[in-house]
Amino acid sequence: MGTIIAYIVIGLLGGAIAKAIMPGEQGGGWLATMVLGILGALVGGFLGGALLGVSYNSIFSFQGLITSIIGALIVLAVWGFVAKRRS
Repeated sequence: MGTIIAYIVIGLLGGAIAKAIMPGEQGGGWLATMVLGILGALVGGFLGGALLGVSYNSIFSFQGLITSIIGALIVLAVWGFVAKRRS
């Protein structure tokens, strides 16, 4: 149970930092930010492991937070392109 809570907290932090870095208006509340961070952590973790050979030894690490932020930025960029094409 503690692991799930830690992942949610890391997702919320990663999503909030990515929203602060990315220019423009993303919208959404804290729940959307948390989902963005969790998706970003999955994307960043996958890319970090596949391309850079990054391994995660603990639940919370600085390395994990950085990859979460990078992944969330990628998710925000893709979402921006999809939303722009719709309108």
